[in-house]
Amino acid sequence: MAHQQQTAATAVPSARQGQEMRPRKRVRASDVIRKISQILGELLITAGIVLLLFVGWELWWTNVEADAKQTEAVKSFAQEFTGPVTPAAPAAPVDYGPPVVTQAPAYAGMIGIMYIPRFGPDYTRPIIEGTGSDVLDTLGLGHYGSTSMPGAPGNFAVAGHRQTHGAVLDNIHTLVPGDKIYIQTADGYYTYVFRNNQIVLPDRTDVLMPVPTEAGVQPTESILTMTSCNPRFGAQERIIAYSMLDSWQPASAGPPSEIAAQVARAHGKG
Repeated sequence: MAHQQQTAATAVPSARQGQEMRPRKRVRASDVIRKISQILGELLITAGIVLLLFVGWELWWTNVEADAKQTEAVKSFAQEFTGPVTPAAPAAPVDYGPPVVTQAPAYAGMIGIMYIPRFGPDYTRPIIEGTGSDVLDTLGLGHYGSTSMPGAPGNFAVAGHRQTHGAVLDNIHTLVPGDKIYIQTADGYYTYVFRNNQIVLPDRTDVLMPVPTEAGVQPTESILTMTSCNPRFGAQERIIAYSMLDSWQPASAGPPSEIAAQVARAHGKG
């Protein structure tokens, strides 16, 4: 009897044995490929969303942040400016003599304000000493410290972003010969007249020479050089804009009449 019970027990397969006896489901190669493709597709979609968010941050949010800081810098300059913000009305043309050359401030210090009517009636940007990312990414136009100051013989050179961080030189390509560019410092107003653009490779530092691209030449004129990336949404090249000093007037004479309204607004009186 015991032998019969043992035989019956062994005749009934255990649950584990039953699982082992079931035929295994074959995984087809096409199913594996389909699963991998699905995972890759989801990863690509996620990467695309992240990329779009990054582009939005670069093209929009960095401009919002930089605009706020640049507006604050302009207001700070305006609070310390002691000259009138309305133009004087001299009975006859006035010769103000040689331009006063402002001493360069310490790194990240403010030199003044740039007005470019071609870029719009509200284009008012601070000019800051230095061209490090901490200046260009937040504070506005950066002055190459190795170059001259406004009004001095030689090359007053500044750099600025084109599409991000305030996009201070976004429209540099729209300048046409004869356009005026105004620089306001604590000492007065310097009026430059745009001459021409030049497209160069990023390693062309000779555009910063006292006489741009002409090594060893002694400068006799005051030049304004503005540099930015080119094309607008790339950085493979640099676009260079050259302007020549046309005139200057002291702060006590008020601003040139062409930018009187802009100056008044910048100083909170327009």
